[in-house]
Amino acid sequence: MDWSRHMTWVFDLDGTLTVPVHDFAYARRVLGIDPSEDILGALARRTPERRRVDEDWLRAWELELAAETSAQVDAVELVAHLGRAGVRMGVLTRNTREVALRTLEAIGMDGLFHPDHVLGRACAAPKPHPEGLIEVVRRLGGTPERSVMLGDYLHDVRAGRAAGAATVLVRRKGELGWDDEADLVVESLWPLRATLPGE
Repeated sequence: MDWSRHMTWVFDLDGTLTVPVHDFAYARRVLGIDPSEDILGALARRTPERRRVDEDWLRAWELELAAETSAQVDAVELVAHLGRAGVRMGVLTRNTREVALRTLEAIGMDGLFHPDHVLGRACAAPKPHPEGLIEVVRRLGGTPERSVMLGDYLHDVRAGRAAGAATVLVRRKGELGWDDEADLVVESLWPLRATLPGE
């Protein structure tokens, strides 16, 4: 694939730009969600009152963790390279937008993404639905077919494919699976830079 023609890149946040700190098994236990269930999907099926209480807990937990996270070094280098090359960039996360902005500030990447180009779960249907990605790309002035969705989880890849974007799956821990769903699978972002637009 000619990656140089893709001038709009959208990044997942947790585990992609950041070193993971979320213990989702713990969150499921606190919220009474089965280990096999998607957290946001399970909360969406609860009564409005119960959902509000549980979403408040989830948001507070995420905000607390935002201050503890750190950046993935290879992601910092890649984003800086893309920025110098004039590539338009955004962030799409299943966190709230508030948490995303605070996380970017905590890892020193807030100056690399305009706040209007950072979308969370309340801004659009959460990944794997493509709505959020399509909206970020629109705000960036791009088109899905010339965009890239980069993330570390199946939801990221499926959102990208559904939107018509190219997809990159980063498997930092060498996890198996999902190879056939992404256009490119890498174990780190270091080698990716060599295939991208120059500075």
